[in-house]
Amino acid sequence: MKLLLVLFALLLSACTSAPLDKSITPVAEVVVSRDISDQTQLSPTATTVSMAESTPEPTMDTRLPPEQWMEWPVVPEISETTREIYRKGLEMGNDPTAFSKVGDCQNLKEYFLGHYDYLDQYEFDFYIEQYMDTIENFQGNFYRDGQAARFGFTAASPLSQFQADTDVCLPDETPLECEIRVAKPSFIVISLEFPFSGRTPELYGNYIRKIVEYSVSKGVVPILATKADNAEGDHSINYTTTQIAYEYDVPLWNWWLAAQPMWNHGLDPDRDNGNFHITKDAWWERSKTFLQTLDHLWKGLREG
Repeated sequence: MKLLLVLFALLLSACTSAPLDKSITPVAEVVVSRDISDQTQLSPTATTVSMAESTPEPTMDTRLPPEQWMEWPVVPEISETTREIYRKGLEMGNDPTAFSKVGDCQNLKEYFLGHYDYLDQYEFDFYIEQYMDTIENFQGNFYRDGQAARFGFTAASPLSQFQADTDVCLPDETPLECEIRVAKPSFIVISLEFPFSGRTPELYGNYIRKIVEYSVSKGVVPILATKADNAEGDHSINYTTTQIAYEYDVPLWNWWLAAQPMWNHGLDPDRDNGNFHITKDAWWERSKTFLQTLDHLWKGLREG
């Protein structure tokens, strides 16, 4: 418990809010040290595997098109492509009890998922017992950020060697490569919402595609996430995210849809004019709906 208090105190200096109780403050823009938008490999040490080699052709398509992303379910269905990625990952030695995060401050353990590693310290407003086998299977992963989720990360950051922790990562390794090598996860949630100067849907999509492709090449099931806000004004980021999930036939966790019934759609009007940060209640709902997503995917995939 003393360790938790120390860690929470450290986060106050960055996000200036109590863990799992308040929203976080705006973060500074990250300046990525190099432009990797036209790279064919993430780093000299990365192994590039084509999508044709790493995933099968999708079966008969019954999904809604990306244009109808607002109607996509909160918890995604399991495609044959997802099954093949998961199966391949197990053959490659990935850990079926591990998941990782690629994310910004909205995804740090103090605000997102961390309480599932400390069930005795919290009360839940839903029937958590139905998810206990999933929580037990992934115990130790919830209160963990890893190498690819960090305060201030943008979509470009996980692909930059200069953003990697040199105490953990190998020379020339990116945070994404480092995290997958260290954790060997079976799943990786990708949620990079923080805007940066000059971001366009095309630039954002270029980075997210690289993250998805590298994850798939390592047999890790990518779980893409929509965001609750519409800071860009035209929902183009959520649309682009859904396009990528559709293109690669991988799971999309539609957090935007889950946030819609909440007061002010889960957004905190006292922070950034409600353009980015979410409310305390939304933090809890966000963690719950991702737990439901992880539960559905893991149980469905382990059964073959």
